[in-house]
Order: sequence, then structure tokens, then C-alpha cells
Amino acid sequence: MYFFNKVFFNYIFNLLYPIILKFLVIIVPVLLSVAFFTLFERKLIGYIQKRRGPNLVGFGGILQPMADGLKLFLKEPIIPGNANRYIYLFAPIITLFLSFLGWMIIPFGKNLVFSNLNLGILYLFAISSLGVYGIIMAGWSSNSKYAFLGALRSTAQMVSYEVSIGIILMCVLLMTESLNLTKIVLAQESIWFCIPFWPMCILFFISIVAETNRHPFDLPEAEAELVSGYNVEYSSVGFAFFFIGEYANIILMSALMVILFFGGWLSPINNFDLLPSYFWFSIKIFIFIFLFILIRAGLPRYRYDQLMRLGWKIFLPISLGLLIFYSSLVLII
Repeated sequence: MYFFNKVFFNYIFNLLYPIILKFLVIIVPVLLSVAFFTLFERKLIGYIQKRRGPNLVGFGGILQPMADGLKLFLKEPIIPGNANRYIYLFAPIITLFLSFLGWMIIPFGKNLVFSNLNLGILYLFAISSLGVYGIIMAGWSSNSKYAFLGALRSTAQMVSYEVSIGIILMCVLLMTESLNLTKIVLAQESIWFCIPFWPMCILFFISIVAETNRHPFDLPEAEAELVSGYNVEYSSVGFAFFFIGEYANIILMSALMVILFFGGWLSPINNFDLLPSYFWFSIKIFIFIFLFILIRAGLPRYRYDQLMRLGWKIFLPISLGLLIFYSSLVLII
């Protein structure tokens, strides 16, 4: 019996060890990227507003994200007395978990991918759609009017802009005839899709800004109106999970933007592959993160009716018209 148990556990360990190792190789860099993304954002907005930003913890404030994370994880979690306890605790966990699942199919290079799914785009679209559940669960289970209103706003906003994102993705799929992210990148070896699809590229970038609830579309978290939106009743670890999940989604959407329209890991100059593929991929993602921060620093917030009008009355008709236009070109050519 002892020998059987030992063999069984060794078999399970040998089976799961490569999977867990790959998972950690992806998740740890994502967590570090989120940490330094927040530091870079606070520093850049500080310089734009003629102030220093965080500069006391570590050299130039480089350890500030670690200090903030330690503070949040050491704080006492406070659960509202009239909240639905189990759903309240489960909501931030599902949000964080879904934000990590999307990274499982992102190709950092030709063979640098956790799972090279043939239905990668469909998988990513499904995971991003499931993110709505964590937000609506948090707003409803908190039993707070502010949190519930913020959750409803966020759900309506994400569903509205997912329609435009889906139509834009269909244009790319018509050209590549594949849902595989690696094949989409390889199809851009001669020309990046941002050139022939530049109207779609602009619409997609604005849509992912709205999809991630970022400024100027951060209506679900409008501090002047809703205090903090759907996560207003969360503190300590729960708030940290929502925070990490939101910023991980921003980086994920930036990576998707790079894969679909800017050649993924491909170098900007042909036959210039001296640097590793993930270096070019990271540089391109950093450029879009920089744009996210500049938009937050420089643009005023939309009204909610303007936000919904933009999604349904402007983006949806334009994206449908462009889909018809590009599909007709494919049929003619």
C-alpha cells in the first residue's frame, strides 16, 4: 500500500510539476509588471502635474509598490455586516483568477507560449466576458447602493464595448483565416495590420480603454459620483485582488493590441532579429501602457450617457460598416 501511494504521488507530481512551473513563469512576471506599472503611472502623472510622485521608499521610490502591497495584505479585512459573506469573499478571487487565465495563450515568441490554442481568440474573448461576473457579484454582495450602481455601470459598459471589439476581431480573422494568436502574428511578417486596418486599430484601442474601465471611461469608479464604484466596500486583500486584476487586464489588452495590429514579437525592421523576440513584444506593450497613462493624465471624464452613445451609436455602426467593407475586399481579391 505504501509503495502504491508513493508511485501514485510521484506520478501526480511529475504530471503537475511542468504545468505549475510554466504557470509561475507567466504569473510572476505579470505580478511584477503590475507592481512597476503602478509606480510608473504615479511617477509619470506626478511629473505631468509638476510634483515628484512616490520617492521615499527605496531609491527613487522603486520599492513603493512592495510597500503598498505589504500594507494591503497586512490590513484587517472588514466585511460589511449585511453583506452576502461567501459571494463577497469569492468575487475578488474570481476577478484575479480570470485576469491570469488570459495570459495562458499569449505568445511572447514563436514558441514562447503556455498553450498554443487554435481557438485562442475565442478563448480570450470568453475569459474577458466572464470578468463581468466578478464585478456584478462584488456590487450585489456588498449590499451597498454605491457598489451596486457601480457594478451595473461597469457591466453595461463592458458588454457594450465587447460588441465592437468582437466585430473588429472578425475583420482580422477574415484576413488571417485563423483564430490562433501565433498564426495571426506570423501573418504580419510582410506588413503589420495597423497599416491596412488603421481605422479598426483606432477603434479597437478606444474600445479596450473602455473595456478596462480606464480614464476617461472610468464611470464605474467615478470618485465624485460613486465614491469608488463596485469595490467601495472592499479593503485589504479584497481590494488588492481587484486592483491587481484591473491592471493585469490593462497589460493583457495592450498585449492583444500588439498581437492583432502591431506584429506581436516581430521586430519593426526586417532581418533585424539580434534582440530576443520577447524584447520587442515587451517594448510594444510598454508603449501602449504609456498611452493609457497619458490618456488618464490629460483627458476629462465622459458623462455616462456620452459613453453609451459612443459605444452604440458611433462605434457599432462604424465597425459594422468596416466589417462589410473589408469582407467585400476579401471576396473581390
